[in-house]
Amino acid sequence: MNIDEIKQIVQVLAGAIKGLRLYAVNHPATGKQVQTLHDGLFNLLQHKQKIKMGLLEGTLFVEDHLFMQEFQAAEELTRILEERQIVGIEFFSGLSAAEIQMLLGALYSGEEKGEDFVEALQQKGVERIRAIASQDDDEDSGQPRKVYRKALKVVDQIFNDVRMGEIPSSTEALKVVKSMAKLTLTEPHALFALSMLKDYDNYTFTHSVNVSVLSLAVGRACNLSEERLRVLGLGGLLHDLGKLKIDVKIITKPGRLTESEFDEIKMHPGFGAEIITEMEGVTQEVMDIVLCHHTRFDRTGYPDIEDNRQLSNLVDMTAIADSYDAMTTLRSYQRPFTPRGAINRLKEVAGSFLNPEYVTMFIDSLGPYPVGSLVRLDSNEIGLVIKVDAKDPSLADIKLIFDAAGNQVQEQQYLDIRPDQPRRIIAEVDPASKGLEVTDFLD
Repeated sequence: MNIDEIKQIVQVLAGAIKGLRLYAVNHPATGKQVQTLHDGLFNLLQHKQKIKMGLLEGTLFVEDHLFMQEFQAAEELTRILEERQIVGIEFFSGLSAAEIQMLLGALYSGEEKGEDFVEALQQKGVERIRAIASQDDDEDSGQPRKVYRKALKVVDQIFNDVRMGEIPSSTEALKVVKSMAKLTLTEPHALFALSMLKDYDNYTFTHSVNVSVLSLAVGRACNLSEERLRVLGLGGLLHDLGKLKIDVKIITKPGRLTESEFDEIKMHPGFGAEIITEMEGVTQEVMDIVLCHHTRFDRTGYPDIEDNRQLSNLVDMTAIADSYDAMTTLRSYQRPFTPRGAINRLKEVAGSFLNPEYVTMFIDSLGPYPVGSLVRLDSNEIGLVIKVDAKDPSLADIKLIFDAAGNQVQEQQYLDIRPDQPRRIIAEVDPASKGLEVTDFLD
């Protein structure tokens, strides 16, 4: 790659950001710089799918060129990236001038930093430019929402890599799965509660993270070690990657699939296995999860496997997680099961579709009313189960939603359901009957 072309890109980028002090982002003067930058990047991307610019120990680099010598534009760009808490920007083939314009505006304004900066670009519809936030390496600090959000971003990056024809990196996936496994062991129901969050417009995307979370919950219930949980969590995160190779119209079809459409869907495990073959850190067990999570316990599912083929027990655990998330998710042709309803359905298919031993252990760990259950108390109050005791799942923490008269509670009130407390749970309530989305009430 020509060093003069790289320097020009850096100079124009730094100059365009500086120019926003005088001209608005949509001003013709800015537009000229945007076009120059677009043309320069277009030339560099003629022979590459992606160009990466970023910071290495406080020094700017573009691809394999490190700006060690004094270069004012590089120093200015370094300062801007550090202030925005961004360590990398990736430009992909096919990027538009409009996307460059949005990047310039975000870099200049400084309203968002770090992960917020990354998310802001995504929300603006910027697909061919990806910012990478600096990490403060505190994912092991036990913050469930932070770890869950990180997992979503990791899956987003992996999906984008596949769409761009790149081999996905497993580095961040392995890192976030490690954090998820630790949380599952220390706060087993915290991540489980977050798996109730559903993005119906991006089902495959959030489903991948939720299956990873739920797989870890199954694995913990089955007494897996932390090391084994990491393998299981990675498999869950990657299990549906092959769906990116299926026609999106089939994936998002609002209704039941035709036989031919379902035949295409049945190809996604094989596609997923092909994708992850070249990823670092992917073991045979992870491969088994991706390829065989639909084979079923009685092996009547897909794809067909040899009769004497021994699969990892992690496959059966992932299948339970996959089923639970699918059951509790709204579909155009199916109302979601409540958590207790999903438990009953798991029992029905245990022994045929699902491993009965693992189903029993998973259900026992959830307690009679799993996290996310809307319940009626003997006082006629209605509340949401937000936590169950890790050692005794029959003990639960309730967030009150309706008082005994049926009025919605205005101020947050919490109850502990314990043997020595006067209130007890008498029944589950279907959130749809109350017009509620339970995730709106999860802390």
